[in-house]
Parts: sequence; structure tokens; C-alpha cells
Amino acid sequence: MTSLTLVIGNKNYSSWSLRPWLAMKQFDLPFTEIRIPLYSPEATDQIRQLCPQGNGKVPILIHESRIVWDSLAIFEYLTEMFPERSWWSGTYTARAVARSICAEMHSGFLALRHHLPMNCRAHLPGRNFGSEVQNDIDRITTIWRDCRQAYGGRDPFLFGRFTIADAMFAPVVLRFRTYGIALDTTCQAYSDAIVALPALQEWLQSATAETETIPTFEQ
Repeated sequence: MTSLTLVIGNKNYSSWSLRPWLAMKQFDLPFTEIRIPLYSPEATDQIRQLCPQGNGKVPILIHESRIVWDSLAIFEYLTEMFPERSWWSGTYTARAVARSICAEMHSGFLALRHHLPMNCRAHLPGRNFGSEVQNDIDRITTIWRDCRQAYGGRDPFLFGRFTIADAMFAPVVLRFRTYGIALDTTCQAYSDAIVALPALQEWLQSATAETETIPTFEQ
């Protein structure tokens, strides 16, 4: 197999880095990891050196002479290059829904991102947040319940087995965990299944071991 390199940020804070990292681990796709601590003085230059044509952000996938940036683009590339792995669920209808909620996750939920940043090491229950954040939480939990009911079956993930959709929502699971967001039985069971993944546990262990602190995400 040709070599793959995934450039990521701090595991404690970088929600977008987690998404392709988790999927590649879950689908047993070997890769080399390059971690660049974000918001450090040299971070932008290091990212630009690896991906001159990109937007200066992580994650970045390097495969042979090709460079892909942005999580959704990385997923599209991986599904094209490694179609033997079951990245999406089985039916056309389920895949259509999965792609739609992934796009919604990619472009939406701005209030949640701003007010409840990912911070794997922290436990910050009881934070006050406004109606816009609650609207995001309500929409996400509705997505989880609807997908579990329509496509989940006996397996614990949104579409039964693990798919790209679960990788896209995994950082939200960690946000809810950090800020003590109360979940109903269905959503809590889904959250527990994501956290229990060995790959996710590996990520959390590495995040806990990191020494960098980004004050913006600690307030």
C-alpha cells in the first residue's frame, strides 16, 4: 500500500483533525501522523510548507504527490482511492442521508463551535449558553435519534456500523462530554459507543498527555 500522511493539530483541541484520523483508524488504513501544535508562532509556516496551496489549516492528507486539505475533501479522496473499505452505509437512501448530515455538520452549528469548543482534557459542566447553542444541541440530537431509529438497527452507530457520519459527529460527542450536556437514552447510548471505540480512546489518551494550552479554548 502506498504511504499516507495525515497532518493534524493538537489532539486536545482540534475537532477537524479528529474526523479523518478516527475514520482512518477505524477502517484500518495505515498512515503516518504529523502533529503541529496550533496557534504556536511557527504553526502557520509549518502548515504552509507541507501544503503551500492550502488554506493554512489542518487536517491535511498527503498521498504520493497529492495533497488534500479540508475534512470533507479528505473523505471524498479516501473513498475514491480505497473503495474496498465501507466508508458509507449500504443503501442509496441511507447514504443520501449520511452525506446530508455530514455536510450540515461541516457547514453549520456555528454557535456550538464558538461557545463549546473541543477540549478533551476539561470537564466544564454547568456552562451558561444561549438559545442559539441550545438550538444546535437540539438539532444534533434530533439527527442522532432519527438516524438511529431509521438506520441503526442493532448496532450502536448512526447507520448501524461505523461510517464517515460517525467520524464527523465524534467531536460533538466529546464536546457534549466536556460540558456535561444532558442526553436522552438514545443519544447517550450513541455517545457512549463513540467514546468506547479503541481508536477514540487512543486519541483521548494522547490528548491528555499533551502539554500545550490554548487559552481561548480554556475559558
